[in-house]
Amino acid sequence: MSTRLAVRACTAGLLGMTSLGVVPPATARDTVATTTVAEAEASKVDFGEVVDVTLDVDGEDGFSPTEGTSTLYARKATSSTWEAVATNSSASLDFLDVRPRMTTTYKVVYNGHEADATSGDDSYARSESAPFTVEVARTITRPRGGFEVSGRVRPRYAGRAIVVRVSAERRGGFTRFRKLRTDRRGRYSIVLPRRGGVWYWSFVVKADQSYAGTRFKWRTWVSPERAR
Repeated sequence: MSTRLAVRACTAGLLGMTSLGVVPPATARDTVATTTVAEAEASKVDFGEVVDVTLDVDGEDGFSPTEGTSTLYARKATSSTWEAVATNSSASLDFLDVRPRMTTTYKVVYNGHEADATSGDDSYARSESAPFTVEVARTITRPRGGFEVSGRVRPRYAGRAIVVRVSAERRGGFTRFRKLRTDRRGRYSIVLPRRGGVWYWSFVVKADQSYAGTRFKWRTWVSPERAR
């Protein structure tokens, strides 16, 4: 064998060995678009109550991603800024016992998931839910019976109004009787007149930007001969 042929043979052999030893790297296949749907179990709660937020994250490939995290964001009625409230360790894990301190709008952001290039799995794109609002109503306490009615409005209701209305009918015909003012701790007190017959009283705390309103009805009865 000539020297030239020997060189060619060696070169061919080395090329053949190299081509057998190279394995193309694995890569993630696709980035799948996702849809995030979130909602609260109740659209209105009393101050101090909690609400659960259910969550569903779906990929356009028909599967729900299990990888990646989801974050709950809140925007209070008095703010224009979104704040992160909680982050779950799984894509579609619900948010439990969320406690809004005032009327609050929420949304959930699925943060997406980038698959390891060596796994061959799909990656999932970020998505966020439509915003949804939970109204928070103020609370008002009162006694169980009697003509002396007192209690407290919460939260932060110092020096503000409670409108008292009265009617001889249970479901309508109410007219304004008096406007009360709470003290610095949100407490109120009134002694109702002993009118003859049955009377219905409505105590109304109006809504504002931060809180939904609240109310309760009160019933008094005095026999005509004892009325004064």
